[in-house]
Amino acid sequence: MTNEGERIKRLGNIGAALRALRHRNYRLFFLGQGISLIGTWMQSVAVAWLVFRLTRSEFMLGIVGFSSQIPAFLLSPIAGVLGDRINRHRILVAAQVLALLQALTIAAITILEVVHVWHVVALSALLGLINAFDMPTRQAFVIEMIDDKNDLGNAIALNSAIFNGSRLVGPAVAGVLIALWGEGVCFLVNGLSFIAVIAALVAMRVPERERVDHARRILDEMKEGFRYVLAFTPIRDLLMLISIISFISMAFPVVLPVFAVHVLGGGSHTYGFLVASTGCGALGGTLYLASRKSVVGLGRLILACLSISGVALLALGFSGSPVLAAALLAVVGFGLIVSIASCNTMIQTIVDEDKRGRVMSFYTMSFMGTAPLGSLFSGSVSSAIGVPPTIVIGGIMSLAGAAFFARRLPDIRRKVRPIYRRMGIIPEVAMGIQSATDIHEPE
Repeated sequence: MTNEGERIKRLGNIGAALRALRHRNYRLFFLGQGISLIGTWMQSVAVAWLVFRLTRSEFMLGIVGFSSQIPAFLLSPIAGVLGDRINRHRILVAAQVLALLQALTIAAITILEVVHVWHVVALSALLGLINAFDMPTRQAFVIEMIDDKNDLGNAIALNSAIFNGSRLVGPAVAGVLIALWGEGVCFLVNGLSFIAVIAALVAMRVPERERVDHARRILDEMKEGFRYVLAFTPIRDLLMLISIISFISMAFPVVLPVFAVHVLGGGSHTYGFLVASTGCGALGGTLYLASRKSVVGLGRLILACLSISGVALLALGFSGSPVLAAALLAVVGFGLIVSIASCNTMIQTIVDEDKRGRVMSFYTMSFMGTAPLGSLFSGSVSSAIGVPPTIVIGGIMSLAGAAFFARRLPDIRRKVRPIYRRMGIIPEVAMGIQSATDIHEPE
């Protein structure tokens, strides 16, 4: 594996950070996603603003967030089994086509000014249903786009980078478009943006996967995946940490429209600015992870990032300045994405290949499944005690997550070490994740 280290060194800083793009299928996916995700973030901002404009209710913001995310919690295990059974590429194409139709539908009723909040709830639930199959399949499909598995971590890092780069652009554009022409234009742009990712998927040359025995019942395979996750404590602990981070990640964005208007005294521009600031920090985090040359000290990095995110959220709860709020949200975005992307790569690296789809469905459950609870919690609590105290609670939860990880990290190191020995993995800098050195780092 020394050759791999020498290869990365020869690529230089930029080449090492972008090396997954040398794979044709991944390059197509990256470009298509880059366009589509800008539209996705535009729609996310527009939905929140539309609901707030129609209802002026923090609770309804939580309900819409809940309806868009709860399907992932309920249906991801089924999607994971299907992803291990059938062609993941076809599942992704079908999901993107359905998401396009959903976006055009909400665009039409909004532009025609016949939209009601129940329409938004129903269409958000439909999108959640689509994402329940899209997200775990997409996570498991990454490895099929990478010919050299040493580039897997870098591919995941770049996925996070494009996701958060689009979060920087999309909300800012959405804020302007909403002010000029209303939310419907954002939905329309999002619908059209899906054409890019569909075209990229169709253009891929994906080899046929080895056929597997489908004689077993889906329920039996779901149980097998569940037992695997429970028995293998490193994956179980990482998924628990992801659940905590996801809850926090959704708890404060839900109330940002209210925070922008009632606490900061702004409007849609302010809201878009706050969301973009979070994306800016998250983008910085993913670029940092993708360009790391040393993987020593990742455990301490995760602890530091979760702790700093908690402190920043605590400070945000007491902030009354748009500039200070934006700076604090950038810190929160950086810390949360570094933590959750690190967990993702560690799981993808150590999971058994025949269970990848099912494990990534549990990842989706952890990431998206707890998000609706965070949305519902945030909407309900902020209605009762106000937005600033709700954000402060999110900061306390982030610090609690850091404490949990600090306690479990020694056991994770001990149990993953033999796997990395067997795989022959050396420190992999792609994701800023410690593929091996994290497991060996000093206490």
